[in-house]
Parts: sequence; structure tokens; C-alpha cells
Amino acid sequence: MTDRWQLYGVRGWGSALAEAALAWVDAPFDIIDVEGFDRPGPARDRLIAINPLARVPTLVSPAGDVLTESAAIILHLADLYPGAALAPATGDPLRPAFLHRLIWFVSVVYPTFTFGDYPERWAPDAAEQLASRVNDFRRTLWLQLEEDVGEGEWMLDDRPSALDIYVAIMSHWRPRRPWIAANCPKLHKVARRADALPTLQPVMARNFPA
Repeated sequence: MTDRWQLYGVRGWGSALAEAALAWVDAPFDIIDVEGFDRPGPARDRLIAINPLARVPTLVSPAGDVLTESAAIILHLADLYPGAALAPATGDPLRPAFLHRLIWFVSVVYPTFTFGDYPERWAPDAAEQLASRVNDFRRTLWLQLEEDVGEGEWMLDDRPSALDIYVAIMSHWRPRRPWIAANCPKLHKVARRADALPTLQPVMARNFPA
């Protein structure tokens, strides 16, 4: 038993989302590096021992509970640390919009990397074509989000939340920040503001060094 959270992850990967959330709520945590988990080897074996899907992030609570999906981690931390305002509380008028967009990130955008990063697993005879089409589809998703986002400083207008973590981190992945800056200026500004939050600065610097 420990009083610290244990985050299994890889720098720059999806575990950065959980790392940022833990930093946001000021929860004590340790990072267990499992670089190379996506291929056979000790790192994968270590991860599979607690998460049979072998995915990051995988988070173990101080009580020993295992959480394996970023949205579940976000919502659980928001419940445990309500004063940190990681998410609007139940009953808050912004709660539905937050939940809608949170699940959109994890169910619509995030899976494109599952297929686009490893196209040979899903279409061995057309891997290049699959990767190209998935990447094109992801661009359309960012453009849709740019149209939907308001004119406030954050995804929830004038209130920062975990949604801004997703924008800041996922905009570093393909099609990457330069494309976001050129095609989604409102989202790029959200990402830059999130980068500058004191709680997130160390996380962003560790995961996405200049």
C-alpha cells in the first residue's frame, strides 16, 4: 500500500493525458516508464500484468485500483479532487458540454491513432492507404472541432478544464502543431494557453521537449 498513484506510461504518448490530470489536481504520483510496451519484451510483460490490453495510460490508485482509460481517469480524479476544477461538477450547466466533448476525444479522435499508427496490423495488404485515409479523416475532425469551439479562451469558454489538456497534448500528434496553427487557430490558442498553465508546464516540457 502506498499513498502515491502509479502511472504506467511513455513520454509523449497517451499517458501524458493522465500525467497532466494528476499534475492538475496536485496528486502525488510516480511514473513507471514502459517504453516499448507495443512490442514483445519486458516492458509489455510488465504492463500486461496489470492491464491485459497492454495500453497506456494505466493508472494504479493508492488503494490498488486500476484505471485504464483516460476519460475514466479524468472523471475519477475530478470526483476525488473537486476543488481542482478538472471537470464541471454534476449539476453544473457546463457538465453536458464537457462530457460530450470528453467522450468525443476518446471515442472518435483517439481511435484513429490505434489504426493509423499500426496500419499493417489491420490492413497488411493496404497499410499505406489505410494510414493515409485515417490521417485525412483525423484532419477533418480537427476542422470540425475548430468550427464548434466558441470564442472564449478555453474549450469551455472562460473556464479551463481537462478538455484543454486533450487539445494541448493531442495537437502534438499527427497532424501536429504546425498544421493546427495554420488550420485551427482557435484550437491552437487553446493549446498554447494550456501549455502555459503552471501546473501543466512541467508535464508538457517532459513529454514534448522543444
